[in-house]
Amino acid sequence: MLVAAVACAAGVSAQAQTELKFGAMPLNTWWYIAGASITSLVQPQLPAGTKIEVLARGGGIANPVVVNENKAQVAMANVATSAWAWQGEPELYKGKPHRDIRALVGGINSVWIVAMLKEDYIKRTGNDTLEKALADKNIRIIMKPAGSSVPPVARMIMESMNTNPDKIKAGGGQIIQVDATQTSDMLREGRADLYFESAAKDHPAVTEVTLTANVRFVDLPDKTLAYLAQRGLKPSPMPQFFKGQSGATKSVDMGTNIIANKDLSDAVAYAITKTVVENKDKLVQSHKAFEDFVPADAWKAENLGIPLHPGAEKYYRERGWIKS
Repeated sequence: MLVAAVACAAGVSAQAQTELKFGAMPLNTWWYIAGASITSLVQPQLPAGTKIEVLARGGGIANPVVVNENKAQVAMANVATSAWAWQGEPELYKGKPHRDIRALVGGINSVWIVAMLKEDYIKRTGNDTLEKALADKNIRIIMKPAGSSVPPVARMIMESMNTNPDKIKAGGGQIIQVDATQTSDMLREGRADLYFESAAKDHPAVTEVTLTANVRFVDLPDKTLAYLAQRGLKPSPMPQFFKGQSGATKSVDMGTNIIANKDLSDAVAYAITKTVVENKDKLVQSHKAFEDFVPADAWKAENLGIPLHPGAEKYYRERGWIKS
């Protein structure tokens, strides 16, 4: 429970927490960097002695669950997965609505789900598109473990092409799920052919892979984009950010938001929201993915996926952005 006093810039004081857990992702991921940067800015706004721990685990699918259960009071999340959790999406969330999550800040950045093929795989097989690669009975696919938003979206991509992970494994292919810290080594050593990942500008794991493993980004087919759009994912080309792209890459955008448990005090929620919205320049210094963040749009429903926390809503109303 969060129980210490917080004084927000607006003069609001309340009981605040002595311990705050911030859900992110494993080390060497953009969300871990984002979480560390945000908490370093928020810490001085909280009472002396308040501890903030950035959790080096979780991901797009898992973070709404841990926040809903109050195992983390605040977390990075995806707009799409937040909405899926709130609704109780049948496969990912077993039909259970997660109604104890609230949004603080939306529109942090775009997060694209992308596919990369090893150049030596293309040369060896002639499979230079995602459709051809997924039809290869010997394909070796690498991605993050369960808990990340990548595996379920990768599954949806496969389904759009009349396959799935079970069919691929039954046919002789491999589905390899490892942390981002292992991915570049496995690709560089030739132990995987196709890499699914969530990517943003200057994403550390993707940058390392593209500089060391000689990969080529491949477009998601139009039929796949349509299939994903029906499941709440926004078709959006990823600009040319990385080596291995010859131009924009056809993809889908998961969106990034910051969520909190409904029982987080209004004062703490207000302080976190205010700190993120008013410190874009400092956040950009920590990671360029924050460059596309538009603070004035942080409250908009399309950037949130779930209802606002009352403490965040108070801040946005004081700024004059929410008027109704």
